[in-house]
Amino acid sequence: MIQVTNSIAIDEAELQESFIRASGPGGQNVNKVETAVQLRFDVRNSPSLPDYVKEKLERLAGRRLTNDGVLVITAQRFRMQERNREDALARLVELIRQATERPKPRRPTRPTLASKKRRLEAKGRRSEIKKGRGGKPSYD
Repeated sequence: MIQVTNSIAIDEAELQESFIRASGPGGQNVNKVETAVQLRFDVRNSPSLPDYVKEKLERLAGRRLTNDGVLVITAQRFRMQERNREDALARLVELIRQATERPKPRRPTRPTLASKKRRLEAKGRRSEIKKGRGGKPSYD
């Protein structure tokens, strides 16, 4: 079990890993060793996640989510397969943690009397400036 938060843990059987050849640095090794990791996690059918987390995770995932609701994370930052596996798993856990955070409800506020007065004074000053621009043009 992979502990995400105090209340959410993901079973390792829900994750699918496949290894692909990484692009980027690696010398001759890059053409023959599959160091990049593609981690797949079925968000929609996961029994470990509550519904509100699934919905937010789908919004956060963006292009990484397939039409079937599978989250695909590709990690190829490192030259070693094991470090890329750790990186992909850490990114998945962080994404799920972000999805668990609920936004703070906004409390409506009212402007203070002083801020209303400042606003009206600024409008009056601006109005006077604009009034001063008018008049008839002189043709000399």
